[in-house]
Amino acid sequence: MLSKTTIERVLTAALSTGGDFAEVFVEDKTNTGISLVGGVIENTVSGRDYGVGIRVFNAFFSVYAYTNTATEESLIETAKMAAAAIRNNKKLQISALHHVSIPNKINPISIFPETVDKRRKVDVLRQAYQAADTYDEIITQVTASYMDSTQQILIANSEGLMKEDKRVKSRLAVQAVASKKGEMQSGYFGPGSGQGFEFFENLDIDYYGRESARIAKSMMLAPYSPSGKMTVVIDNGFGGVIFHEACGHGLEATSVAKGNSIFADKIGQQVASKLVTAIDDGTIKNGWGSANIDDEGNETTRNVLIENGILRNYMVDKLNGRRMQMDVTGSSRRQSYRFAPTSRMTNTFIDNGTMTPNEIIANTEKGLYAKYMGGGSVNPATGEFNFAVMEGYKIENGKITTPVRGATLIGTGIDVLQKIDMVGNNLSLGQGMCGSLSGSIPANVGQPMIRVSEITVGGREGENNA
Repeated sequence: MLSKTTIERVLTAALSTGGDFAEVFVEDKTNTGISLVGGVIENTVSGRDYGVGIRVFNAFFSVYAYTNTATEESLIETAKMAAAAIRNNKKLQISALHHVSIPNKINPISIFPETVDKRRKVDVLRQAYQAADTYDEIITQVTASYMDSTQQILIANSEGLMKEDKRVKSRLAVQAVASKKGEMQSGYFGPGSGQGFEFFENLDIDYYGRESARIAKSMMLAPYSPSGKMTVVIDNGFGGVIFHEACGHGLEATSVAKGNSIFADKIGQQVASKLVTAIDDGTIKNGWGSANIDDEGNETTRNVLIENGILRNYMVDKLNGRRMQMDVTGSSRRQSYRFAPTSRMTNTFIDNGTMTPNEIIANTEKGLYAKYMGGGSVNPATGEFNFAVMEGYKIENGKITTPVRGATLIGTGIDVLQKIDMVGNNLSLGQGMCGSLSGSIPANVGQPMIRVSEITVGGREGENNA
């Protein structure tokens, strides 16, 4: 992607004013996006993005610059612009670069997306659309989206690291809207993977289309949820978004190093129920958030964050590792060369417990069952959150009964962690896009079914427009 000689000259220029570390990140990315709305292809986008990011450290100070002009002269000029922000009399020499091309052991690819005709990709959308649109006449709109991307990267730094990697991602998204008497409810699924087109060939496309429509219909015909403090059972998969948002971001060194996290300085302390073990694992085969190396060139790891309720580790990148005097954990990520990397989640989940889902429901006399979670908002500094329940039901006398809509879960992350009193054995993962300082990145969230003994539920019981 760039010659070793060019990289050496760029790194040397980046250290010319006294920086103590320099890094070059090269990215060549192609992607395809297709959207089908109402049975008609609304847009199709294929593109290529190429550029180079250059980063310089001086102790805890970091400067980042980028360019999409990859001539040696332009790169050296960009490096000098970044270096100009640093003034240090001590001049360091770069170490000899040791080039390593990473074997694709984490995300093996069978069918690279660029080898597949676009008509086959459209066929995937039409199948998903048909499954959702024909589910019931109450479904009034269906949107299906296809995405694939192939990213080639090269990372080199002044400590002698020089690695290349290739990453492929594929995703299908289906949203169905049900309408009645001027009201609308929606259902959504967005399965994704670190695979090529083989992902779609092995995916039960009809299931995701029908399930998105089923959710929309069920919620359209449901009464409003009761409100108040109650026991809540949150199902597996994308239910893990609460941990991801309300707790996971607080375990990233990005916030911990600055003291902007409720988990700062709590290593070794009990921060959750003893039933809770939480893990960030970038090594899951073909995981949506997996990679062979992170965006600083470190191998990804299985990082146990919380073990039986005890805080064991954070997700740590190079710069914040310096500030915290901690080793990196293979957690440094970025959207593209336009962003400096920082600590981010990969595939983050609450690990399996011992109870079956049936046992959890049967042991819950009264409460709310959140089958599928939707979006929400979080204050990362405090962990306070507000999340929508995309599909919910009442639990009465140990049984799932009436569907309810409009429920929201309100609380703080650390409080929820401490009030988890049952953990199921049905771990699964759900796919999403996570936004933070270094842009929007693919991230898996997950958990088995969990029960929270008490949480505030917002709702409007008594109103029913069904």
